[in-house]
Amino acid sequence: MPRFFCSQPLAVGATIALPEALAHHVHVLRLQAGAELSLFNGDGGQYLAQLAELGKRRASATIVAFVARDVELPYEITLAQALPEASKMDWIIEKAVELGVAAIQPLAAQRCVVRLAGERAERKLAHWQGVIEAASEQCGRNRLARLGAIDDFSQWIGQQDMHRRILLTPRAGQSLAAWARHQPPQALSLLIGPEGGYSLQEEDAALAHGALALSMGPRILRTETAGIAAVAALNSLWGAM
Repeated sequence: MPRFFCSQPLAVGATIALPEALAHHVHVLRLQAGAELSLFNGDGGQYLAQLAELGKRRASATIVAFVARDVELPYEITLAQALPEASKMDWIIEKAVELGVAAIQPLAAQRCVVRLAGERAERKLAHWQGVIEAASEQCGRNRLARLGAIDDFSQWIGQQDMHRRILLTPRAGQSLAAWARHQPPQALSLLIGPEGGYSLQEEDAALAHGALALSMGPRILRTETAGIAAVAALNSLWGAM
């Protein structure tokens, strides 16, 4: 059954006009009136619907049932990812959503090659939001991962929240896997550096603000690999795979 994100209120019995982009997708798939599809709006659960009407650039659907289905992790993981080069962030976000992260926090660090601000940053955030929506459609999540505004590492690390912060660094004497084996599942933030890692000053600042330094083992992972591998390891060790 085709499955789509629909960013509007949904209710059983209502007939809604599908957003233009979604209507276009329906035409691309060559669906016909009466075809069944699944809709979700990110608030939890999904709705079974039937295409009611098709036009050249429009489509409507009647919602026939609600399914209270969620596949979220029982603990919240925030991926605090320093901005990588090129389109690596798209891949990181896509895979992080598939693995169940609750939030993604883009960070500007000292060694980041990419610098985003103003209108360019807004365009990137809108693009990454689209990546989150598409990945959620594909993997069956009915709640969207939260996307934070791009923040400077030195400012973000000083903020207070209830999550434990894990700094992944080759300097650490203990691995993430060894630590997680003896910890109950819990909400946490994973701090992933850019190409070249966080600077020593940034790592020291993170530790000074209570972050726990852990490694991913004896090998040095790329920035686009480290966070994804860490989330997968936690899911496996804490029984959420």
